[in-house]
Amino acid sequence: MTALPLGARAALLAVPVVFLAVFYAWPVATLVATVVDGSVLGDTLGRRNLAQVLWFTTWQAAVSTAATLVAGIGPAYLVARWDFPGRRLLVALLTVPFLLPTVVVGAAFVSLLPASLETSATAVVLAHVFFNVSVVVRVVGGMWSQLPADLVSAARLLGATPWRATREVTLPLLRPAIVAAGSITFLFTFTSYGVVQILGGPGRATIEVEIARLATQLGDVGGAAVLSLLQLALLAVMVAVAARTQRRVTSVGLRV
Repeated sequence: MTALPLGARAALLAVPVVFLAVFYAWPVATLVATVVDGSVLGDTLGRRNLAQVLWFTTWQAAVSTAATLVAGIGPAYLVARWDFPGRRLLVALLTVPFLLPTVVVGAAFVSLLPASLETSATAVVLAHVFFNVSVVVRVVGGMWSQLPADLVSAARLLGATPWRATREVTLPLLRPAIVAAGSITFLFTFTSYGVVQILGGPGRATIEVEIARLATQLGDVGGAAVLSLLQLALLAVMVAVAARTQRRVTSVGLRV
């Protein structure tokens, strides 16, 4: 395959860079320069409820991610290792929740959940699992279907129990996919808005919900801009950590 000339590669790279600069960086920089000053920055970061918002955002995302991985591993194994009538239909049905509007899912959960779970953190986690289980099924199941089945068979012939064969053969090979699915799910749930707004109830706000509250209910556009920048910074750190972790577990998996 002939490599593109340096000028052509630079031109192709310039297209997304210019697009992001014009339609993202420029508007954000203009907004920040217009409404954010030292006092707004100090007032927003010094809010008493900010630590609570950050804590709820983080722990509900972590719990939602763990629960989604647990819920998705079984279906991922089923669609990866078993060929049965309706397999493609099952994958499609598992993907449908990911495409549904959050308002529809939130209203459905409000109608179906018992009164004791309405406007609770449990309802938020359950809705996040419902939304994101297809990520685990598609990412982990996709890699699982490509693993040679004779690796586990060889381990069993050498005397390994099913659990040991899974722990020492299958899981190390699946680790990159599990990390990828977990990272995607964590980012989705960390930035969740609609689910938390509908099912979380008062006192439970993610950063996204708090940004909307400041901008639309309190008219504090400057404070909302500060929280938006804070969230962008946190997401940049998370993406960097996820990428580094992905490279590490992939290299380990290749050595297994």
